[in-house]
Amino acid sequence: MFLYKKSQKIDLTTDKLNHQKYIRIYRWNPHFQQKPWFSIYPISTKNCGPMLLDALIQIKNIQDSTLTFRRSCREGICGSCSMNINGVNSLACLKTLNFEEKFVTIYPLPHMYVIKDLVVDLTNFYSQYKSIKPWLVNKSINSSNELLQSKKDRAELNGLYECILCACCSASCPSYWWNQETYLGPAILLQAYKWIVDSRDQITTERLNFLNHKIRLFRCHTILNCSKTCPKNLNPGKAISSIKQSILHI
Repeated sequence: MFLYKKSQKIDLTTDKLNHQKYIRIYRWNPHFQQKPWFSIYPISTKNCGPMLLDALIQIKNIQDSTLTFRRSCREGICGSCSMNINGVNSLACLKTLNFEEKFVTIYPLPHMYVIKDLVVDLTNFYSQYKSIKPWLVNKSINSSNELLQSKKDRAELNGLYECILCACCSASCPSYWWNQETYLGPAILLQAYKWIVDSRDQITTERLNFLNHKIRLFRCHTILNCSKTCPKNLNPGKAISSIKQSILHI
């Protein structure tokens, strides 16, 4: 691990020839009686995998075993490695090291309680997910039978089922920053809309009545940070707008 002082000069010309970049990472340990700090780690892109997550794994394996972050699938499917990368919430496994800047700065997801380093507490996030009943409810058909859909009905789920609950969109939403105890946030609302439009579900009205709340849903002010930052290129803002329109027709 290297901690660079402001007065210390870095030869960027030599670094360019050596394919070297610097990963600047937010650090905090609850067991240390000190404020958060930054650690800077040099990485040679010639000796590292192509993704930012590869760099983080290499740093942890070789340079600093105390660095803490979540990761699992490495394929942009599980959503575990969500973090703030150069000011944008994204997945480390989908961000390449092939960028012009010599430095990349990494924070944990903003406005969430930090457990350690880049790991945030998602307890409230998943409690909110549970509150929308994220499962299919159909009491009229025997559970041993398939619930078939037409191609048209199935197409309604496109752009919704791909959500991996990485929380990047919710952590980018100012309304969620200040009201996350009550406002469900874009990720959970997008998930809720998936079950509302699913033709096999039978409690659509119940779902809409639950969401018809001045803060739970209507705290959204259509800032659309959520749609801009989603690493899966989904549109939570559109889903939230569709829920509001559906409530008008209850």
